[in-house]
Amino acid sequence: MKKIVKCDKAPAALGPYNHACDANGFVFTSGQIGIDPATGKMVEGLEAQTRQALTNLKNVLHEAGCDDITQDVLKTTVFIMDMNDFATINKIYGEFFSKDFPARSCVQVAKLPAGALVEIEAIAFRGIMKAVF
Repeated sequence: MKKIVKCDKAPAALGPYNHACDANGFVFTSGQIGIDPATGKMVEGLEAQTRQALTNLKNVLHEAGCDDITQDVLKTTVFIMDMNDFATINKIYGEFFSKDFPARSCVQVAKLPAGALVEIEAIAFRGIMKAVF
């Protein structure tokens, strides 16, 4: 059964989608970009956008019951505007995922919503105990 996840600590959706959906403990997030949920504005610069996107993602996952993103996240997909920014994004990504890294894809895209430079989505699993209870 699908459960909708809405998170007050992430920016409002820019379209007809939810922050995440939970299906029997598997959590599928929508992509998060560098919008500060407190202001509703895009933060400036690649590093700030990457950090904010990951913070938003972490907040959505926490709302879904994922307490430790290092353990709960199985896969991420990172969309970037310029593959030359990969090293910078990778460095900040490593601040959030410092061990037992999830699987990951990273692709360069032509355009992202709201002028974002990076967007990150995840698939996580809350674990058998959390999923059952």
